[in-house]
Amino acid sequence: MEKLAVIFDMDGVLIDSYHAHFESWRMIAAEEGLQITEEQFAKTFGRTSREIIAALWGQHTPNDARIRELDERKEAAFRELIRENFPIMPGAPELLESLHQAGFALAIGSSGPPENVELTVQKLGPAAHFGAIITGKDVTRGKPDPQVFLLAAERLGVAPRSCAVVEDAPPGIEAAHRAGMKAVGVASTGRTKEMLAAADLVVSSLQELSPDVFRRLILGKE
Repeated sequence: MEKLAVIFDMDGVLIDSYHAHFESWRMIAAEEGLQITEEQFAKTFGRTSREIIAALWGQHTPNDARIRELDERKEAAFRELIRENFPIMPGAPELLESLHQAGFALAIGSSGPPENVELTVQKLGPAAHFGAIITGKDVTRGKPDPQVFLLAAERLGVAPRSCAVVEDAPPGIEAAHRAGMKAVGVASTGRTKEMLAAADLVVSSLQELSPDVFRRLILGKE
């Protein structure tokens, strides 16, 4: 029987990171003399740091060296915020363990920094049965380009048609479909089911998912 795989985005899927990302961007912007509202942030959540800085800084967008510096400061602040009270998504460890026990290959496909992904994997502990971990350092094109998911499937040794992706953002759902994979949308903080309507399946919680659900979705069986 052909091997099946599930590829997880990280932010908004494995960790409920919305508020920590907003607060860390707000802190860095304030240090630069800028104010950011949650409404402004919500429109950028899930995009790359470069895109977020361009959107939030507007005509004052800094040069490449400054963008890298702001990004590093922001991500360090983010990790500091979540390190002590880590916002693991309800049901994440249990779902990962059940998929592993059922024989699925597992991967992370995230545009986040390696340090953030490493911290998440560490906090997941024994449930982190990932055969491949793709971070922002591994890709040159962000979602909705399918590069991150195709690379994860390649490293797992699983055909794209045998993969499902769990995402919380429309660009990630589009990337999954462009990779030839099924997409599950999770309506986590800052997302609505309507925003994720393009997914093959939309849920409110990881607790609604199981190996049987993924098997039926990937193989096209009701």
